[in-house]
Amino acid sequence: MPKKKPKPVTAERTVDSSKVEARQSGIHATGCFAACDIRKGEKVIEYVGPLITKAESERECENENVYIFTLNDQYDINGNVPWNPARFINHSCDPNCESENDDEHIWILATRDIKAGEELAYNYGFDLGEYQDYPCNCGSPKCVGYMVAAEFFDHARKYRESQKKEAVVV
Repeated sequence: MPKKKPKPVTAERTVDSSKVEARQSGIHATGCFAACDIRKGEKVIEYVGPLITKAESERECENENVYIFTLNDQYDINGNVPWNPARFINHSCDPNCESENDDEHIWILATRDIKAGEELAYNYGFDLGEYQDYPCNCGSPKCVGYMVAAEFFDHARKYRESQKKEAVVV
């Protein structure tokens, strides 16, 4: 039985963004920063936007500046709207946040205590399909060089090392 379509998140819906502020990032372009101290386990912000079908998502992914978040088997959230500051949270290989998806909402949660002014980041969890097209610039000592899910870190490290060796040989 198909899942019931979740209630769409629209501009009329108020999103509590009091814990975050968007500004220039050292990781990439605009980032999202803690506007106050945030405790481990605390909900930081909801990732919101219009619901789109998987087919619409595929078409949207052909564009640049895509902010698509998988919601469930049928729908994704197109977060590329001005009332979604969570779209500015950058990827990190050593994140201080994670996403929690309950098939109706996507929440960004703190995985450790975060100080006011600290940049928020979570692992985007990309798989290995075309991962070389998504280099990571998180700057963490734990950075694997690509925006991949933690389960693929070893693979990404090996690929990165092989690329360094090839560059030295040339």
